[in-house]
Parts: sequence; C-alpha cells; structure tokens
Amino acid sequence: MVTDIQHYMRSGTLQLSALPPLSLYVHLPWCLKKCPYCDFNSHEVAGEMPEQRYIDALVADLEASLPLIWGRTVHSIFIGGGTPSLFSPQAIDRLLGDLRARLRLEADCEITLEANPGTFEKDRFRAFRGAGVTRLSVGVQSFDDRHLKALGRVHDRAQAIAAVEEAAQAFDTFNLDIMYALPGQTLENLEQDMRQALALAPPHISIYHLTIEANTYFAKFPPVIPEDDAAYAMLDRITELTEGAGLQRYEVSAYAKPGHRCFHNLNYWQFGDYLGIGAGAHSKLSFAHRVVRQVRYREPKLYMDKALAGGAVTQETEVSRAELPFEFMLNALRLKDGFRLQDFAEKTGLPVTAIQQGLAEAERKGFIERDLVRIQPTAQGFDFLNDLQALFL
Repeated sequence: MVTDIQHYMRSGTLQLSALPPLSLYVHLPWCLKKCPYCDFNSHEVAGEMPEQRYIDALVADLEASLPLIWGRTVHSIFIGGGTPSLFSPQAIDRLLGDLRARLRLEADCEITLEANPGTFEKDRFRAFRGAGVTRLSVGVQSFDDRHLKALGRVHDRAQAIAAVEEAAQAFDTFNLDIMYALPGQTLENLEQDMRQALALAPPHISIYHLTIEANTYFAKFPPVIPEDDAAYAMLDRITELTEGAGLQRYEVSAYAKPGHRCFHNLNYWQFGDYLGIGAGAHSKLSFAHRVVRQVRYREPKLYMDKALAGGAVTQETEVSRAELPFEFMLNALRLKDGFRLQDFAEKTGLPVTAIQQGLAEAERKGFIERDLVRIQPTAQGFDFLNDLQALFL
C-alpha cells in the first residue's frame, strides 16, 4: 500500500502551523513464551530467529516510509516487542547503524530497548550499550516468585534482581516495569515488591494495573484478581513509596527522578508523531492539512515478505476532524502537568472551541484545573481517568 506523497500534501480541512516532534518505534515480535495477560503482537520463537532477514525487512520498510518524514529530525527511538533483548547485540548494532544512515537523529536522541530478565547473560546489557542503546526498560513485573509464575514469566526473583543490577551498572538511565493487582496479591505482597524495586534505586518506574485484555489466555481463563478497592489501596501505597524515594509521578503510570522522564512516551502522550516499523507496528504522522495513521502487517513472516517487496503497510486512515479532539485528550490527560491550550491547537489544527464543552463539564466535576494557558487533571481526575477521558468522546 504505497501512497503517492503528493496525496498527503494536498490541501485539507486542518491547518497545522508546525509539525510535532517525531519518534521512531521499531517492533521486534519474538519472545520465549507468550504471557497469559499479553495482547501485544508477540510470537513465541520456534527454531532460530531470522535476525538478518527481519532487519533487512525493517530497513526496506523504513526506506519506503522516508518520503513521509523527509527532512524531519528523529528525537527518540524505542525498540519494543516481544522481547527485543532476544536479538543479539550484533544485530541491534547493525539495526541502529542502518537507522542512523537513513535518518537525521537529534544529537541526544534517546534510544530505548526493552529487555526481559530471563534473556540476558552477563555483559549482554553492556553490549547493547556499546551498540548505541541509551536506555533500557526492564520488564520485571514482580519480585515474587509466586506472582511471576502466575503471570507466566520466564524469569524468577533472583534473575530479576541480577538484571536490574546489571542495567544500573551499564546505563545512566533505565526503567523498571512493575505490575500490581496480580492474582492472589495482597497489599503486603505489593509493598514487598515495591520496597525491593526501590532498593535497586531505579531512576524511572512504570507501574501498571494488571488488566484482562480480550484475546489473551487470561480472557479465556480469568484469574481471581484483587477487588477495585484493594487495587486503589495498592495504588495509594505505590504513590507514597515512590514519592518517599524521590520519584515523581508525571504520568498516570510513570514515576521518575528529575531528568529521567522517558521522552519517547512523553511524545506519545503529548500527541507527537511516530513512525512505527516492524510487524504490526502503528504510525501516527502529521502533515500540513491532515493527520494519518498506518498499521503494518502483523504476522512476522508475512510482514517480512511484504516489507521486502516494498509494501509493509496494510491499513492507512486519515484521522477525521471529529475524532481528533478525543485522540488528543485521551493522551494529554494522562500527564500530571496536563497540556497547554496552544498545544491542542498546534497539534490538532483545530480551534480550542472544539473541546470547550468537555472542559467545562470536567471542571464542574472537579476532574481538571485550568487557567488561560494550561489544563491539568486534579488528583480526582487522575483517579477517574476513564471518566474524564470519556467526556471528550
């Protein structure tokens, strides 16, 4: 599906005065074992991973997309999965070299790689650092062997601790992923997890409530998870403990020390642009008069065939004027600092009147605070984020 670039440049209903920052997302779809809660496009490794052919496909995919981002600088790269740390450091080195040769990267471009504790041996993380990765995101989920087992993780507590210690030595900044409201988890269990996590002094933690997603093993065979009240109590405790450790909650599920916020995710939440390459990857790209979304073929083998033939994109849609306000608000309201009204106008090409009604209702319900410049969710707005976002549907 290759669209002529002129097609994007023609006039349309939106007026974007400037293009937002651009990020690159690279999807590496393989993992050792599919987790029962995972609804990402990930596939268990059977036999040998076709590292080189997959990277060839990524490069072909990128080259076909270059006309859409011509002349734009890339501010961050995020290599997600699957389990990207299954790829050899040599393969990651080659991938980053191929990206650098074709893109204009910001001088301090943040390059994140997702890694799982069950997939690293000593010095592997250092080798990723040597390849040019600047930030590691370690998917620990829990430090409790019982909970790790319930989540179908391939690592245990000892491997989790060793991986985080190695990440701390190899990288100036890294992220730790933790999940809560797990099957059979008590408030006391969660506290132990959090104390162990904070003892490792991570500069950034992402903490997610376990949700049962459609089309997962857990959707077919639902585990018993803590009631809403218990989960709220856990979240309150998480907020207290992270604050005590000098981590600030800057997004609904992200906590960071000063200077360690994840730029790549911030760009998503601030309705920035991203080009997604790899099996099943999504893109959101802005042009002077329109915002376009793309989706790549999901199945890795099919993706490689299609990308190498110059047609990795299976779906392409223009975001309608009617959908833009909700799409912007869905992301921006996740941020503690909220957003500037000027950003709404700049990134959607729409007047602020498009969200006035929703803002008035949100303020009436005590979900937001606002002045003439900025809109911010209140503590209550954060607690009832879904209800707040729904006001802009």
